[in-house]
Amino acid sequence: MALCAAVLVLPTPYVIESPGPTQDVLAKASGKSVISITGTKTYATKGKLLLTTVNARGVPGYPAIGAETVFAVFDPQQDLLPTEAVFPPGQTSEEYGRGTIKQMKGSQDSASAAAIAYANRLGLRTHNVRIAMHVDDIGGPSAGMMYALGTLNKLTVQDETGGRTIAGTGTIDKQGKVGRIGGIKLKMIAAKRDGASWFLAPASNCDEVAGHVPQGLRDVQVSTLEEAYKALVLIGKGQGANLPHCVVSEARAQ
Repeated sequence: MALCAAVLVLPTPYVIESPGPTQDVLAKASGKSVISITGTKTYATKGKLLLTTVNARGVPGYPAIGAETVFAVFDPQQDLLPTEAVFPPGQTSEEYGRGTIKQMKGSQDSASAAAIAYANRLGLRTHNVRIAMHVDDIGGPSAGMMYALGTLNKLTVQDETGGRTIAGTGTIDKQGKVGRIGGIKLKMIAAKRDGASWFLAPASNCDEVAGHVPQGLRDVQVSTLEEAYKALVLIGKGQGANLPHCVVSEARAQ
């Protein structure tokens, strides 16, 4: 019995992921605008664009104990991953933290570049535009697409959200390509929990999305910033019914 009790309180070689907080990129975090734009006029919005996250235990500095791991096995709203699938062996909490911050900074830089490039295609003047992004306690690259969409929403006269709450996830590069991310099933749960009715998902994640979309949430698969922006416009107009979504047959074919 003592051995069993010890196992339940000792750290395990697993990372436990669960639905994390969301953040409206059109709003503020800790009193600061998540997206600040200078050098041009910006426009308010009535809707929300939610970036989505996962909480993780078992990463450096936040060990997952045996009892938590056992519970996660039976909880459909938690995922269990071996630590080596998430971070290199021997990585310290400081190294892990610096890595996630670096990924977030790179994501923000790519999002800014992609948004400016697409704004130019829309005929917007961006010569003097400067973009700064701020969010607390969120790392990694997966918010890139939502940052880019939030920037475009602020730069355009129209409110692309149409007053709706729209969530999403996906990396983005400077050319506007949307990339695959981890934990998407948990992120969809977080989106539904926080009031979203639409979820923009990378097409490369369709194998995980199909068959796992929470009831009341409509997924839309996108591969580029252009596709994501056009989908956002249609959703805001109430015309998103025919937008492509992930289906099982497509997911298996990828």
